[in-house]
Amino acid sequence: MGRERLYLYDTTLRDGQQTAGVQFAVSEKIAIARALDAIGIDYIEGGWPGANPTDSEFFAERPETRATFTAFGMTKRSGRSAANDEVLAAVMNAATPAVCLVGKTHDYHVTTALGLALDENISNIRASVEHMVASGREALFDAEHFFDGYKANPAYALECLRAALEAGARWIVLCDTNGGTLPQEIGVIVTAVIAAGIPGDRLGIHCHDDTGQAVAGSLAAVLAGVRQVQGTLNGLGERCGNANLTSLIPTLLLKEPFRSQLETGITDAALAGLTKLSRKLDDILNRVPLRSAPYVGASAFTHKAGLHASAILKDPTTYEHVDPALVGNARLIPMSNQAGQSNLRARLASMGIEVDPKDARLGAILDEIKEREDRGYAYDGAQASFELLARRELGLLPEFFSVERYRVTVERRRDARGRMGHLSEAVVVVNIGGERRLSVSEGIVADGSDGGPVNALSKALAKDLGPYQCHIEDMKLVDFKVRITHGGTEAVTRVIIDSEDSKGLRWSTVGVSPNIVDASFEALLDAITWKLARDGAQPA
Repeated sequence: MGRERLYLYDTTLRDGQQTAGVQFAVSEKIAIARALDAIGIDYIEGGWPGANPTDSEFFAERPETRATFTAFGMTKRSGRSAANDEVLAAVMNAATPAVCLVGKTHDYHVTTALGLALDENISNIRASVEHMVASGREALFDAEHFFDGYKANPAYALECLRAALEAGARWIVLCDTNGGTLPQEIGVIVTAVIAAGIPGDRLGIHCHDDTGQAVAGSLAAVLAGVRQVQGTLNGLGERCGNANLTSLIPTLLLKEPFRSQLETGITDAALAGLTKLSRKLDDILNRVPLRSAPYVGASAFTHKAGLHASAILKDPTTYEHVDPALVGNARLIPMSNQAGQSNLRARLASMGIEVDPKDARLGAILDEIKEREDRGYAYDGAQASFELLARRELGLLPEFFSVERYRVTVERRRDARGRMGHLSEAVVVVNIGGERRLSVSEGIVADGSDGGPVNALSKALAKDLGPYQCHIEDMKLVDFKVRITHGGTEAVTRVIIDSEDSKGLRWSTVGVSPNIVDASFEALLDAITWKLARDGAQPA
């Protein structure tokens, strides 16, 4: 028997936009929609036309997609027909092939929040869905607060679903709107809904993460028979977020019984782009990616303990539930003051360096790591700096350039309008193959404000590296973390910098100094040097 089709519905651009602090620009929504379409999502919900200027403009400019583009709205209001409801008309006028309308299915919300009679709410659901179908749209009914409504009054909640189904809705989406229903409850209720005559291949699931179980609840619904799953990239959404598609998708494609029983529109090749897609969204939002995120996080396949690293060398399946390459991620054996030779050899092997287990330089590298971590360095979160350290000890790192001196100034002054502000400026002098180069840069950022002394240093350092410029011109600093270590009069500052290039490659470097600017500069130097070494740049 063939696998059943499971449809994936993304609501990042609508429900995800309800995340506190998130507000997509039209251009960003277009970029996200194209990325979702490229990975193989079946439905892309673009937002609520008419609810705000951004969504209205987006629907006017939305890209053509293979995925079914969907507009979101609400069922018609009482006292008017579906054809004469201007709120519903704005949704229909978006001219999307599918429309998803939210309606109440919890009797308490109908009588209290809407102030309607129960049968009037059902009439509104029926008329709204009929209007969509008559207009040639694929109709989805978003059954708001369904699980709470079912527990309070199952007969009424089911009657709402039947009204939408009989009116022609393609999908009835069961919503755990408050996010409080546990996975076992979801499975039991979905089973009861199907037994009551609502076919599983007409049912969807929409879970919120208020108990941290939205992914588990969605999987329970799939096991019970629903055939559409809704969620958002990186778990964006109101309050605690929605079911996270970056966790759901690989689970559905790689784990049993889903892998052998269900088919999605996502190919294995597309799955390998999942980590890049997750980080692309964080980049758009200017957020630091969650290192501990399942499947796609930087720490998802990181093995720090020596015992783990030793086993990984023999067989990765000892501590990895899937091959990280399947989701576009990578295995990482971090180095720290807990490291042993197993970790070190594994890390060197991942760098393409094979060293005899008896090579005395292995011990020297470990001693250097432990001595430097005593001074405040941390290499488990700065793998690029570790790689540079190891390559220097092994004689495998060319000297690309040296820094003769640098200077940073911060001037506090009033602007032409008399407002107090500050301006950072950096001067860097480097020596490349015997030639001295001087670069000067201000710390001004895109909005015209001062990005600070570290930004000025970064810009000056990368402004003119002569023959190496082509290797670093697409580099950018994406995260900057500062920690004071040791405390008291002996306190030092540790800076960890995350850098990224245009291919989505991300690396971390560390610097330590009593001076925060000097620590930052050390991390910046490592970031550039690592990029040159990784690209195979030839020393001048």
